[in-house]
Amino acid sequence: MDAKTNALPRPAPQRQTNILSVDVEDYFHVEALAGVVSRDQWSSYASRVESSTHRLLDLFDETGARGTFFILGWVAERYPALVREIVTRGHEPACHSYWHRLVYALTPEAFREDTKRSKGLIEDAAGTAVFGYRAPSYSITAKSLWALDVLAESGFTYDSSIFPIRHDVYGMPDAPRGPFRVQTRCGEITEYPLTTFRLPWARQNMPVGGGGYLRILPVWYTRFGVARALGDGLPLIVYVHPWEIDATQPRIAASLKSRLRHYTNLNRTEGRLRALLRERAFTSFRDGGLAASAPYANLSFEATR
Repeated sequence: MDAKTNALPRPAPQRQTNILSVDVEDYFHVEALAGVVSRDQWSSYASRVESSTHRLLDLFDETGARGTFFILGWVAERYPALVREIVTRGHEPACHSYWHRLVYALTPEAFREDTKRSKGLIEDAAGTAVFGYRAPSYSITAKSLWALDVLAESGFTYDSSIFPIRHDVYGMPDAPRGPFRVQTRCGEITEYPLTTFRLPWARQNMPVGGGGYLRILPVWYTRFGVARALGDGLPLIVYVHPWEIDATQPRIAASLKSRLRHYTNLNRTEGRLRALLRERAFTSFRDGGLAASAPYANLSFEATR
């Protein structure tokens, strides 16, 4: 990576935008449970994604928030009415793959097939084009940057899959912390990394404002991290999964680590999210206007093929 891309220009305060995103998947789709729930068993589980997504839609109406819904193709195929309701209620539909597989575990051909299948299903249900993508478990990393080329080839204009942190499943800690553009072989694509903050004495980025970080970590951590990120001129990109507000979902036997990641504080997520949405205005990637000021970055993605 070009070292110059690590220091992004600080935007003027009036350009700062808060983005709300939802990864629309069911409780049995998650990577934390993939070791005990095979994909050929998905249809045997009682789905709760419709009711949980409706609760999020109601919450967003209550707080005046609009957002981007990264929808699993498997969900769009079975619940097209849910996709249509997301669009009808003013939100942006986007793609979250079909099978919720880690990108770096796929070949480019398998990723291309999965992505195009999911994109087509979501567009058919939504009645509108889809331009955004988010990889399952943020699995576009240094060893799968070829995926950006495939996304551009498939008609996507932006991606939000790179998390500039260290993690055992995902992460690209040296990536820029703010939005940036990449010129692929098939065209330009804008990347929206997930929100991080820095501590003066630490060399690594800290995650904040979404998923397990919003659900599990204390409220003071979220408030502190959000203030630090905004102080650095970064957009706040919040993300949540419908299953994270479903405290009564079935419990699946898995490892202790997986159970802690998946089930901790499910009863607190909705309240924490509501407080965050009441404090700040949120919109979608489509309507946020962040791409116009995003600088170019050289990620040398072709070298990872």
